[in-house]
Amino acid sequence: MKKSLRILLAEDEFLVLMGIKSYVEKLGHEVVGTATDGLRAVELALETKPDLVIMDINMPNLDGIDAIKKINETLFIPSIIVSGYHDEKLINRATEEGVLYYLLKPIDIGDLKIAINISLSRFEEFKKLQDELDSTKNALEARKHIEKAKGILMERMNLKEADAMKRLQQMSRDKNKKLVVIAKELIEADALFHS
Repeated sequence: MKKSLRILLAEDEFLVLMGIKSYVEKLGHEVVGTATDGLRAVELALETKPDLVIMDINMPNLDGIDAIKKINETLFIPSIIVSGYHDEKLINRATEEGVLYYLLKPIDIGDLKIAINISLSRFEEFKKLQDELDSTKNALEARKHIEKAKGILMERMNLKEADAMKRLQQMSRDKNKKLVVIAKELIEADALFHS
């Protein structure tokens, strides 16, 4: 692992919690908080904004999966769920709530290192896909504004499509503004003129 992570741990069994804390620190990471119940884990996550959450599935007051769901409603933090048993239903539920890795007890330092690396790798992939999706949405939104502005110019100035586009591009250069900004301004001005 290249950088030291800030990790929140949530485990209701004190000895298991101390064992995981020791492993996390031996791997060169910082434990920014420990919780022994789900509600406290949510509070700590929102306070400390860790890089990663490692949480036991069976927690008092709020189970680990519901705690992660609550955290992810506010901040999306990569998470690893820890369980004493393999349960396909719980694994599926955890995955649906954004859990990136499922670790079975007893945990050893090697398993924990792999879980952390895979979780962070999956999280980076997810962020990259989200950024690409956002970029595509923005491009489509910009395209809609430009097409509408082009249509206004074509109608008001009796221009062909290519000429309307050239006119928009010229306005963009003259005012040193992005094409989409010029398009939005033109649409707003047209709406004012016709209201």
